[in-house]
Order: sequence, then C-alpha cells, then structure tokens
Amino acid sequence: MEIITLSKPIKFEDQEYTELNLDLDSLTGNDMINAAKESKFLGDTSTVPELSKTYLAVIAAKAANVPVDMIVALPGRDFSKITVLVQNFLFE
Repeated sequence: MEIITLSKPIKFEDQEYTELNLDLDSLTGNDMINAAKESKFLGDTSTVPELSKTYLAVIAAKAANVPVDMIVALPGRDFSKITVLVQNFLFE
C-alpha cells in the first residue's frame, strides 16, 4: 500500500482529502481490463493503455477506492505523481 500525501488538501463530494491510500497490489487482471474499458469510455484513444494518463488515472482510482473524477480533479503535481507511480507499478 502506498500512502500519497497530497500537496494541498482537496475537497471532493463533501469530503476533504489530505492523502490517498493506493493499494495497487490488491488489483486484479479484471480490474485492469475494466480500467481499459472505462478509459475508452472516457475518450481515451491510446493504443498502449500503460502510456495513457486516462488509463493510469482509472487504475489509481480503483487502487484508492475513489471515483476517477476525484483523481483527475487533483492538482497537476499530485496527479502526475500518482500516475507515474501507477505506471511504474505496471512496468515492474
């Protein structure tokens, strides 16, 4: 489990977040397939999902058990930090 401290608190759906807990190790192949489908639904046209910020955001949302809308609402610094972390996990 990775605990990501956000650069500044974010309020989403009446809840304030100062950190996110990403449990990437709990993800299954099914989660990843569903994330690919969801990212396509969100307009992602990437042929390599692991290089798509949309796909990485969906994976992060699943690992943190939050809506993908919350992940994409993060400040750029936090969004980048989280998506790079997910990408590194996928390429291990």
